[in-house]
Amino acid sequence: MDVTDGQPVPLGATWQGDGTNFAIFSEHATRIELCLFDRSDGSRPSASITLPARTGNVWHGKLSGVGPGQLYGYRVHGPYCPAEGHRFNPAKLLIDPYAKAIAGRLGWHESMQGARAGDENAPDPVDSAPYVPKCVVVDETFDWEDDRPPRTPWEDTLIYECHVKGLTVRHPDVPAEQRGRLLGIASAPIIEHLRGLGVTAVELLPIAAAMTERRLVQAKLTNYWGYNPIGFFAPDCRFASGAFGEQVVEFKQMVKALHRAGIEVILDVVFNHTGEQDHDGPTIAFRGIDNRAYYWLKDDDLRRYVDVTGCGNSLRASPPCVAELVLDSLRYWVLQMHVDGFRFDLAPTLARVGEGLDPQTGLFEIIRSDPVLGAVKLIVEPWDAGPDGYQLGRFPQGYAEWNDRYRDTVRRFWRGDEGEAPIMASRLAGSSDLLDSSCGPLAGINFVTCHDGFPLRDVVSYQQKHNHANAESNRDGIDDNFSRNWGAEGDTTDPAIAAIRERLQKDFLATLAFSQGVPMLTAGDEFGRTQHGNNNAYCQDNELSWLNWTLREWQHRLLNFTRKAFALRHQFPVFRRREFLSGQAGHDGVTDVLWLRADGQEMSGEDWSDVQRRALGMLLRFSSAPPVECAILAVLNAGAAPVTWRFPAEAPPGQWTTLLDTAHEDVDELVFENVAVSPHSVCVLLHQGQPAEPPQ
Repeated sequence: MDVTDGQPVPLGATWQGDGTNFAIFSEHATRIELCLFDRSDGSRPSASITLPARTGNVWHGKLSGVGPGQLYGYRVHGPYCPAEGHRFNPAKLLIDPYAKAIAGRLGWHESMQGARAGDENAPDPVDSAPYVPKCVVVDETFDWEDDRPPRTPWEDTLIYECHVKGLTVRHPDVPAEQRGRLLGIASAPIIEHLRGLGVTAVELLPIAAAMTERRLVQAKLTNYWGYNPIGFFAPDCRFASGAFGEQVVEFKQMVKALHRAGIEVILDVVFNHTGEQDHDGPTIAFRGIDNRAYYWLKDDDLRRYVDVTGCGNSLRASPPCVAELVLDSLRYWVLQMHVDGFRFDLAPTLARVGEGLDPQTGLFEIIRSDPVLGAVKLIVEPWDAGPDGYQLGRFPQGYAEWNDRYRDTVRRFWRGDEGEAPIMASRLAGSSDLLDSSCGPLAGINFVTCHDGFPLRDVVSYQQKHNHANAESNRDGIDDNFSRNWGAEGDTTDPAIAAIRERLQKDFLATLAFSQGVPMLTAGDEFGRTQHGNNNAYCQDNELSWLNWTLREWQHRLLNFTRKAFALRHQFPVFRRREFLSGQAGHDGVTDVLWLRADGQEMSGEDWSDVQRRALGMLLRFSSAPPVECAILAVLNAGAAPVTWRFPAEAPPGQWTTLLDTAHEDVDELVFENVAVSPHSVCVLLHQGQPAEPPQ
């Protein structure tokens, strides 16, 4: 093959028809070898080529005759001196940070250790090539046909957080060869289920190539969630039918199918750390390419990593190489893979510069202002594990933020805690006390569960975590879940306990559906899946995490209820406001919200101060066309006794109709003067006034 200088951009392996251009960043390397491998023998390279050119800090070269399907990796030469922050070791085969596909799953092996056992200052000479998956040159062409992004407005968005494998692997109607894979999500049964719920966007747990840590490998477990990334461009081959570029094609096929169904694709992306962990972790990519450039090292000890992620290391967002990596990755997923948005895991890490932290500047402002990235949905998890890491409400306009305080308040309210009614009112109204007033309620992502923690059924079935299967002696996972078991820990045959648990799951789902803000459902909550009390199932790639689609009668009822609740949210725009509820009269003279007590009167200051109050009435008033004054009354009764709720006297002539009642399966009846609200239930009623008389 002919080797020429090639070009420094773009980074990665780019097939150009007559050959492939290879380009890789390293500021402190002294030489970089490109190693080519045959599929028949991945243990030793078929060719090793020193990249012939360097432009700035980018090493590059073009190889004619090399095309899609070629396997490759790098060996990077330079100083091995941990005290100076350098950990170059050419005995270790390294993955290209810009690889578009990686041929195999990443799992720890002792040959990946960069230092000799027991001597951090000496490089380990063992060749890791037989155990490191190889990068793949891919053909990026794809027939997108007439694919168009749905561009669903935020106010109409319902997010469904799911895991590719967990959602599909046990579904009996998904074709067997697609179960657990990207194409499983694109299958007709899954799309039909999503559309039946009213879902407008799937938020996929990390699908980029990730690594399973040494501890998990030794415990015969795996990093199921995937929050341990190595490849920021490469879909993980575990979600595809093959590992040699099939994962790229099948991801695109999935996106195209979901778009045709009007469903957006949001990726959970992890740019805050990598799977190389701390100083004892493996050398498989960034550490061996340029440890000092990519990672945030301690000022007083360059052998050690600053860890604000709880994962052993933190990427430095301030150097150009990391910022460019993040931006290039995001643009690739939008432009080449047609995704519709991102959820940034532990987002404050990317806003840290030295000791400072300001989400309003730096990388997040660049992303928001980018003409490509600023047009997609941007969501942040607004906390990390570092100092001052909790940043809810501080991200720039253009970002929606996971609202964990919504989750905690809703759980405490329905658990029956004292003093939660005033806070609950704020959460129902969009959390204006937490979010930037100029952004409105759509800046908050409301959720009552997510991948991390109990699923909804476990929130009402367990008071303690039960994480023994994780092989950490039940020490992992949070201790306070704001949960309640209602009389028995875990599964029970007691019909009274089962009944209240079913009702409470409906209460949570109704609360989510009728709150201002953007709702997010966690896969399986719509029909009561369980993790049997495990609130940290990150390493459980088994039936504990996978959705069981064989539903019992009560689960069918819960699923039908969920569909109805979110259909009502979609039917009535008053639940999907762009501005915060004010409690003041608008231009039409209608007060948008009133908070009522059981006698139909507006809540007073004394009422709000009553810590024993466990029932709350929210009256949303609006006008319909033709001009009719309407109102929706949502009554939430978290108490143990029924409440007779009178309708407000100022309502104009008309009738009240029960739209939904978590205590009764079949509703749609006219009611007069008052309504009986059962214990631990939500009742939603619609008031329609009389049409205005036509002018004479």
